[in-house]
Amino acid sequence: MSVANTLNYHHLRYFRAVAHEGNLTRAAHRLHLSQSALSVQIRKLEERLGQALFERRGRKLHLTEAGRIALEHADAIFTTGEELLATLSGAGQARRIVRIGALATLSRNFQIRLLRPVMAEGDVEVVLRSGGHEELLLQLERLELDVVLLNQPPISDGAAPFVSQLLAEQPVGLMGSPACLDEGGTLESMLSRWPVIVPTAGSGIRAGFDALLDRLGVEPNIAAEVDDMAMMRLLARERVGLAVLPPIVVQDELRAGTLVEIEPLPGVVETFHAVTINRRFPNPLVRTLLQAEQELPTNADRPEPG
Repeated sequence: MSVANTLNYHHLRYFRAVAHEGNLTRAAHRLHLSQSALSVQIRKLEERLGQALFERRGRKLHLTEAGRIALEHADAIFTTGEELLATLSGAGQARRIVRIGALATLSRNFQIRLLRPVMAEGDVEVVLRSGGHEELLLQLERLELDVVLLNQPPISDGAAPFVSQLLAEQPVGLMGSPACLDEGGTLESMLSRWPVIVPTAGSGIRAGFDALLDRLGVEPNIAAEVDDMAMMRLLARERVGLAVLPPIVVQDELRAGTLVEIEPLPGVVETFHAVTINRRFPNPLVRTLLQAEQELPTNADRPEPG
């Protein structure tokens, strides 16, 4: 390959700094360059790519479509370089930082349980980011995350070879005030008598719950549809209705007796998946986390009776 066909990575690094700062002056200060010198470097990269990477709106620089594409590649390139240094410069020693992405609606109690094996070690830094399904998988592809926690496996193809591992499968039940339990009755009568707090459509729990309702021939009074389990827990504590939740989400309330499991929901489960991407040098801390989770008994988070 001729020199004319190569990319100047110094120009790419300067572009990345400006793109993340959104401001030429701040980026120049960070890079210890003059603003004019930095402008020249960006212009040379644009000439090499044959595309404008920025457009100015007022005092701020905004990425063009070509600029967004270039930034995605620049992030992947320099993150991979950082990975290389972190992995190999320690002469085979394990990296001591792990970056985890978790679906925003995923149980916080489950996340804490998963993190305990590494958080107990004083020299490990955990970077935890929450977000949406597509957002987290994109960060995983860019090597900005080591593992992503989801409640369903992603669709994998040749362009994005995701590796999904089932970590746990939690039963789901009707959680509510002890007063509801005192009245007794069958599952069908409970669902007919009390308002119900359910996850929003599209979640695995909601799909299973709707299928159960169809089998039972019951149409409950839906008090609330919520996309966050923590909020469902709070609504159940406020006695808004019976919440369709895994016990792990309300484990503290179950132990304290402020909530009880009114009735398990047969066939309704919440699954937890760890998603990684094929990498030559995977983060060894991810294996530590996943192995520890799989070694836990399936009822590790159920409260003791009484």
